[in-house]
Amino acid sequence: MSNIPDVKLGIVAVSRDCFPMALSERRREAIAGELALKRISIYESKITVENETDVLKALDDANKNGVNALVIYLGNFGPEGPETLLAQKFGGPVMFAAASEETGEDLVNGRGDAYCGMLNASYNIGLRGLRPYIPEYPIGTAPEVAALIEGFIPVARVLLGLKKLKIFSFGPRPYDFLACNAPIKPLFDLGVEIQENSELDLFASYKDHANDPRIADVVNDMARELGIDKQPEYFKRLAQHEITLLDWAEKNKGASEYFAFANKCWPAFQTQFAFVPCYVNSRLTGRGIPVSCETDIYGALTEYIITLASEMAPTLLDINNTVPYDMFENNKAAFTAYKPSDVFMGFHCGNTASCYLKDPRIKYQLIMKRSLEPDTEPDITRGTLEGTIKPGEITLFRLQSTAEGILRSYIAEGRVLDVEPRSFGGIGVIAVPEMARFYRHVLIEGHFPHHAGVAFKHVGRVLFDAVKLLGVGHIGYNHPAGVLYKGENPFA
Repeated sequence: MSNIPDVKLGIVAVSRDCFPMALSERRREAIAGELALKRISIYESKITVENETDVLKALDDANKNGVNALVIYLGNFGPEGPETLLAQKFGGPVMFAAASEETGEDLVNGRGDAYCGMLNASYNIGLRGLRPYIPEYPIGTAPEVAALIEGFIPVARVLLGLKKLKIFSFGPRPYDFLACNAPIKPLFDLGVEIQENSELDLFASYKDHANDPRIADVVNDMARELGIDKQPEYFKRLAQHEITLLDWAEKNKGASEYFAFANKCWPAFQTQFAFVPCYVNSRLTGRGIPVSCETDIYGALTEYIITLASEMAPTLLDINNTVPYDMFENNKAAFTAYKPSDVFMGFHCGNTASCYLKDPRIKYQLIMKRSLEPDTEPDITRGTLEGTIKPGEITLFRLQSTAEGILRSYIAEGRVLDVEPRSFGGIGVIAVPEMARFYRHVLIEGHFPHHAGVAFKHVGRVLFDAVKLLGVGHIGYNHPAGVLYKGENPFA
């Protein structure tokens, strides 16, 4: 997938000077060997850190070898000052892990006490105000630590990607969706750049791309994707828009490497551009370039984080409507293990990538047609990609600023069920355990908007760890039955 960073792992072993350095080095080599069996590339630094001079050597070694995500490994007790100084001075994501003892036959010279050393490391991490990645249980044998490092990779990818991300927005955030109007100051706190532009900027650039020679190739690619022999005339407009957005990003991303869009998409868009941009949004998102609708800047950020965490295309869906009781009763086999209040329909006009839809087809936006073309055949409201979302795992996620500029997030794992929604748009029936309580005590209580980011796999662990490392203090999730939310009425 394009538009995301490559994680280039490195590992540095540390050693307390009163412990055998060879113990830490041997254990580091064993981890590198386990990662090789997993086909995970890691630069194994031969510099073992005992003191501050070693820190400088290790940093220079890591930088020369292109390391952008560092594992600091306590093969024995470890020097808490130098090892945390190494974390402080390294310019990218850092993980701490430590060795467990290997055999009861060698607990004299072969005992490393890293279990103890990790505690001292944690105190010094606090002294320096650092936020490294520390797994839930950071102690292990070589195979166990290798597995922990594998889990660090997507977390590191999120942190690296956001530091070099620019979000382009076009048009003011809609008055009718004030929930999309969150303050943007927290974006800069995360290291994310934001360039807000007028719809006129986009329109002028779009007009400049009229008769662009690349349009024909894009139109052909659209037809191939959808299995269409006859290419509708409005495909040319969609292709022109796609090229316009990509050219805009290349021209304007500046010091950033990665980009996403948050674009105004109605109602003036249709009367001026003469199409609905949903299908273009789906195509770019499918390549790792999220395009959120309704100028939802935090929606674009959310989708990009999902892309980094999952290495899959995300989507943005409205947490939209309930599932009628008769539909629930008529599909009992599909709803096994779920209550009616655990399910809802996730919908949007047509921005979900075609690979996630059972029968993707180009249509028109019914809601817009009601107001813009009520008595004629659809024309300017064409351009949605519609279909039933395929069944499978999903994770609901959003990172959002409050009105006061405080970042909050939520995560909930669930499934798209194999139930026909019998409605329009890109839509699916979604089940999340204890959704009703999550809806009330996380979404409503947390003042979250209607747009939810959707990952098409379970990535709750990665998202939780990444968001925590970003400094987000409140991460809501769907509590299991019997575990009350703060403020939930115990007598209800």
